[in-house]
Amino acid sequence: MDDLSRFFVCDDAREELCIEVKPDPCGVVIFGASGDLTHRKLVPALFEQFQRRLLPETFFILGCARSELDDQVFRDSFRQYLLSREVTAGAAEEFLKHVYYLSGSYEDNALYKRLSERLTELSEQEWTAGNCLYYLATPPSLYTTIVSGLGLAGLTSQESGRWARVVVEKPFGHDLASSRKLDSALHQWLSEEQIYRIDHYLGKETVQNIFILRFANAIFEPIWNRRYIDHVQITVAETLGVENRAGYYEQAGALRDMFQNHMLEMLSLVAMEPPATFEADRHRDEKVKLLRSIRPFSDNGLGDWLVRGQYAAGAAQEQPLPAYRQEKGVNAESQTETYVAMKVMVDNWRWQGVPFYLRSGKRLAKQVSEIAITFKSVPHSMFGKIAPERLQPNVLTLKIQPEEGIALTMEAKRPGPRMCMSSLTLNFSYRDAFGERSSNAYERLLLDCMVGDQTLFVRHDGAELAWTVLEPVINNWQTSVDNCPLEFYEAGGDGPQGADRLLTNDGRRWRPL
Repeated sequence: MDDLSRFFVCDDAREELCIEVKPDPCGVVIFGASGDLTHRKLVPALFEQFQRRLLPETFFILGCARSELDDQVFRDSFRQYLLSREVTAGAAEEFLKHVYYLSGSYEDNALYKRLSERLTELSEQEWTAGNCLYYLATPPSLYTTIVSGLGLAGLTSQESGRWARVVVEKPFGHDLASSRKLDSALHQWLSEEQIYRIDHYLGKETVQNIFILRFANAIFEPIWNRRYIDHVQITVAETLGVENRAGYYEQAGALRDMFQNHMLEMLSLVAMEPPATFEADRHRDEKVKLLRSIRPFSDNGLGDWLVRGQYAAGAAQEQPLPAYRQEKGVNAESQTETYVAMKVMVDNWRWQGVPFYLRSGKRLAKQVSEIAITFKSVPHSMFGKIAPERLQPNVLTLKIQPEEGIALTMEAKRPGPRMCMSSLTLNFSYRDAFGERSSNAYERLLLDCMVGDQTLFVRHDGAELAWTVLEPVINNWQTSVDNCPLEFYEAGGDGPQGADRLLTNDGRRWRPL
């Protein structure tokens, strides 16, 4: 297949087409500040914003965790990492001047009293007007405890013109009942406008660009429907295994970990109707309508619609890979799925009869996340002996990772005197086109939190509907193992064979990883 790299030419950004808003002065409080997420994602993202002059002119970052540290030790834990990046002279040291730390137990009311006093002090020192963003980088079991502590200390109040917002990481509950219980606990102290349910996939450039691609270009929307699209494939494949997350993963599995949030969110963006305006609630209204249109899964014949798998021992690059059941912290007879493939039907006017195939798994042959829209084949071939079915359909691929971009596959004539056809791919890479790296997803999402834009965040009814779609499947797997049996696949391979049958039964096949 021919590959035309750097085919697209991008105009310089036009300021009149930028709709970003500068955030208000504010403080960012990170609970779970001694953890991996804070060190790998959150603080580096805030530092990149600082370098790009996207943070408010006055700000501070206050880490909060159980570990007994002081401000200097906490700053030192980031210094080497920040200095190892491309930084302007003195930028890391200037940034770290705004970083502070407070230790304590999340269950101790005294922590929130001391937090209140420290925030008052830092707000006056850093001129942040009392505005505060609270990021809960902790296990979900602590969300209610922390939010209650903040509420009792008056830290969720928005009196005197100040704002208070809380960011919670997925998973949003373990099932529908726990999701509703969590929402009830959060809403005891917070309004829905103060709650930011973050899904980092929605911060990736290509995922955000789905909206622009569809609704800012006249060539796509007229053909974005059942008349022209044959099917859609959404893939999130990982080469890594469970790593050090066995305790969480044994309780969750691939369906809860990936489908309840990432996969259904991407499906919603691809298939939703255009909102009237680019506003958070209008945007999320349409995503909710789409989720309501998903055909419910039936207990009868569930195996015709879903496949679940678990990686067995295998190898990659001549290195042996352990089976999931051999990973540290995993039950030797675990029934937890590390791979899920499903066929989803959307019962509405636009998508009736168009299947959406979703797959996600660990320990696969390649890391790739993409959305591939396959268009219908030409109805008639005028090219002599070349039958219509031999002409490859057009495919629009939205590449999410490892490299973000867009590719369009079409048929074209090969150079030369003979009439020979070949599939040609037009490739667009964000890095090549714009001459800079794509932002860390958390950079965009943290900025939106400070601005108060909830467009890329999950609303409570969206989270509930996602559980409503998947909970019958979870219940079926728990009560009727034989209805959709666990299939084993070799680590470092392409996944279970049953996933291939899911498409071959429809006369289609998965895109190669």
